[in-house]
Amino acid sequence: MLKLINKNKIMNKQKICIIGGGLTGLITAATLMKLDLEIDLITENIDQIIKTNRTTAISQDNYNNLRKLKLFNNIEKDFWPCSKMRLYTDNKEAKFNQVFELINDKNQNKKILYMIKNSVILEHLIKKLKINKQVKFKSQKKVSEIVSSGLLKSVKFKNIDHSKYNLVIVCTGYNSNLLNNFFRNTVFKKRYNEIAITAILKHDFLKNNIARQIFLNNEILALLPISNTKTSIVWSIKKSLFNKHTYKKGLFLKKKIKFYTKNFIKKIKFISKMEFKDLNLIIRKKYYKDRVLLFGDALHVIHPLAGQGFNMTLRDLTSLEKILKKKISL
Repeated sequence: MLKLINKNKIMNKQKICIIGGGLTGLITAATLMKLDLEIDLITENIDQIIKTNRTTAISQDNYNNLRKLKLFNNIEKDFWPCSKMRLYTDNKEAKFNQVFELINDKNQNKKILYMIKNSVILEHLIKKLKINKQVKFKSQKKVSEIVSSGLLKSVKFKNIDHSKYNLVIVCTGYNSNLLNNFFRNTVFKKRYNEIAITAILKHDFLKNNIARQIFLNNEILALLPISNTKTSIVWSIKKSLFNKHTYKKGLFLKKKIKFYTKNFIKKIKFISKMEFKDLNLIIRKKYYKDRVLLFGDALHVIHPLAGQGFNMTLRDLTSLEKILKKKISL
């Protein structure tokens, strides 16, 4: 064992490959680059990744960990704090009854969550990674397979080129061909038969630090503040209702959103296109295999209104960073 450790000390830097350049892939690269690793980031068109109206809710603990990493010093002001969360149900008078309220701990200066636009995080991380000499973007390469090469993993690309890595981290979407081929038959799936609709609304000024979830008949609408004049919405509805109004769908959905939100925000304007996404529960039964590790949506996909998807990824990343730091120091 002693000989092996001494040999490792004179070896080149450990090299890892991160496949997937979305939010998970970028923040994984930004976190691990601090460990003096060589990182290849395999991603699609970076400009397309930034174009999204989606927002992310981050817990207080994860926010604290991000601050320790000093990844977002320049954009801390963009993390919008929410001090309360309120849940509502509808009644026969077409009004909403507040049924629950969660309040932050003022003594410990804790918030319920922090909201931020995905596009802000993505743009910031891309700039940070591009100036780091240890990170290489490989945006024109498509992975065809991952195979063993001695103690390492060889990632083969469709242009015949290939590279060897000490660790491969897969951060693709849950339905990528690579993921399904490499981790086939190791997944639990449940279809909600729902669509998630996201958009950003502009409205009259208000002290906007309360996150709200409205539970309707077969629908859930979340109002997530991102400033005193802007609110992000996530609305999950049944596919049957969504498909029923194919004609003038955008107009119908906007009218419904305005109706549901009129008691909370005034003079609404849609300042982003609505985005739509199928909702499923997906959990991989196995998260690693021979130096290949799954992260983010590649590992678990949860209903967005549970507010845990990206927070689970950040917790996993904190653990991974500690493990790698310890192993590298041996």
